[in-house]
Amino acid sequence: MGAGFYIVMAAQFFSALADNALLICSIQILADLQAPSEYAPLLKTSFTLSYVVLAAFVGAFADSMPKWRVMYISNAIKIAGCAMMLFGAHPLYAYAVVGLGAAAYSPAKYGILTEMLPPAKLVAANGWIEGLTVGAIIIGSLMGGLLIMPGFQDWAMSLHLPIMTDANQISLLIVGSLYVVAAILNRYVPDTGVVHTTLKHDPLYLLREFGHCSRLLWRDKLGQISLAVTTLFWGAGATLQFIVIDWAGEMLDLNLSESTQLQGVVAVGVAIGAILAARLLTLRQSMKVISIGITMGLVVPLMVILPYMPEFNLHVPAFNLFGTQLQYDIHLRTVAVMLMMVLLGALSGFFVVPMNALLQHRGHVLMGAGHSIAVQNFNENLSILIMTFLYFVLGWLDVSVNVIIVVFGLFVAGIMYLIKLRHLRNQSEHDDLALLVDHPH
Repeated sequence: MGAGFYIVMAAQFFSALADNALLICSIQILADLQAPSEYAPLLKTSFTLSYVVLAAFVGAFADSMPKWRVMYISNAIKIAGCAMMLFGAHPLYAYAVVGLGAAAYSPAKYGILTEMLPPAKLVAANGWIEGLTVGAIIIGSLMGGLLIMPGFQDWAMSLHLPIMTDANQISLLIVGSLYVVAAILNRYVPDTGVVHTTLKHDPLYLLREFGHCSRLLWRDKLGQISLAVTTLFWGAGATLQFIVIDWAGEMLDLNLSESTQLQGVVAVGVAIGAILAARLLTLRQSMKVISIGITMGLVVPLMVILPYMPEFNLHVPAFNLFGTQLQYDIHLRTVAVMLMMVLLGALSGFFVVPMNALLQHRGHVLMGAGHSIAVQNFNENLSILIMTFLYFVLGWLDVSVNVIIVVFGLFVAGIMYLIKLRHLRNQSEHDDLALLVDHPH
């Protein structure tokens, strides 16, 4: 892949690590402020708002200069958002600023892959970068859970650091340092030598150009399917993140720190699925995974059964290890919950990575990397805004989390089935559909 690719991956890892740790810290700060519990999904809403509002501009911005510089500027914006929260800004406002940096970062992060690598390596590259991002989600969620644990917060306050008046500030300082590391790595990403377009300063021109790019991608026979799948996936994935936290709290009696560990287990599954997809599938085989998305939707409702399973404890006979007598119990219900989370994650990772790679390639062929990623971000984050807001409304209406889980799973399966029918119709109209991977027309 080349050294530049691995530097991009390292920078992405630390930036995503900070994003996810900051989300957990923000949820804790909202709880300390005694904000309603339904505010937690609004954090994701505030974060993703910039992706939608600025979609017409960030793509052109990403294509107007070397991608490393775009990523560097974007991480600086994230640092500013984290600093705002550190010095007392409301989490919803501060996390929105971090989302502004993320919106500018994304077209550069994915766009540089198409500049660095040939199409034949895009699935593998996406598998690696998605796997690493998921690793950052796992560690970031666990790290956020650690930073809000009473034991850590008591230790942090015992340090008597100057200016820091509460433990949350120390946690935010640690998270901010991760953004700084990512920004430093961005400076070492090589210039790919791609000729950059001049940034137009007329907002109306940029809006018309964005609309043209959106129509191109939605009308493309492969682009529309891959865009529909990833749009649904990211909206559903963001919502599932909060569903798991609420479900674990209500049905499994886990606290916030423990619930974040379940998120980490889901992310482990996504990493497994992403790596398998990178190893087993090529770009031409990407459409074969649509049925996996239907399966994932049908598996989700099975979550409601798990809390009602008898908590069987399997007593493992005592054994001697290096002179130490060991004995422990295996809690079968806990094992079942963990396996369910891994399965959901693996199904998600296996079907979204090829779709993401195909979408990037089609966008690069049709309009250029930065513009296509901006269109993708607009659709995916509009889906996140809508689905997380609907989840907020359902929570406000006090709808049972079990009812939400069943409806959510059936909704995902149903939409994926409709997408599959659309793809089959496209195939019947175009016998040479596979050639569209290489040719835009």
